[in-house]
Formats: sequence, C-alpha cells, structure tokens
Amino acid sequence: MFNPSREQVRQFFCESWRKYRERQILEGAEAVAADLIAEHPEYHALLENPEAALEQEFTPEGGQTNPFLHLSLHLAIADQLSIDQPPGIRAAYEALRQRLDVHDAEHAIMDCLGETLWQAQRNGAGLDAERYLECVRRAAGRG
Repeated sequence: MFNPSREQVRQFFCESWRKYRERQILEGAEAVAADLIAEHPEYHALLENPEAALEQEFTPEGGQTNPFLHLSLHLAIADQLSIDQPPGIRAAYEALRQRLDVHDAEHAIMDCLGETLWQAQRNGAGLDAERYLECVRRAAGRG
C-alpha cells in the first residue's frame, strides 16, 4: 500500500499545480489533482509557494481547513468513483448528481467519508463501507 509522508503529499499537489500552470505534461493522478486544484482558487497562492506549503500548519483550533487533506479526500473520491469501490459508490454519486453539481456532490461524499473515517478511528476498526454508502445515499435523498 502506498503511504506517502506529509511532505510527499504536499510536494505532489504543489508540483501538479506548477506543471499545470506551466502547461507541462501531467502524469496519472497529477491530471486529476490539477483539475481539483483548479476548482479551489482559495488554495492557489499556497500551492504556488511550495516552501510555505511544506511548513504551514493547519489546525482546527485556528479555524483552518487543511487544503492538502481536502484535496486528498477529493482525489480519493475520484479514485473510488472511477473503479466503483466500494461497490455502489458510483450509483450513490449519480443519485447525488440529480440534485447537486459535481463539486457539491463530491463535498457531500467527502462529509460522509470524513465521518466514516472518524468512526473507524474512534472505534479502532476498519472502514465500514456499508455505513459510508448509506450516508451517501441519505445525502442523495435530501433536498
């Protein structure tokens, strides 16, 4: 299993954004990452300053969202949707898309993924895929 360090994740996003801005060839996940970054202009300045990006701390106490966590969750969701893993996530996403645009649908899934990850950590257990899917399905039914 690929387990990048905090620095590697941050470098990946900064480098993907640099290559995108310089119109260089993006490889694999870089293309998806660059598209995600393009949808988040609030992160552009940070990603254009890799030294600051590598050092900055993002704490909930400071009211800060960690842009690297946020983008990583988007990337994880894009991967899940591309391979329909857990099985049924793509159909749940399509149901969400009936009432939300792409970005808002991804954020609804992100809320469910975050909750499911938190529960797994809290309980010292693995990720409960059915609970995750049920949360996404509930989100699709709202509105």
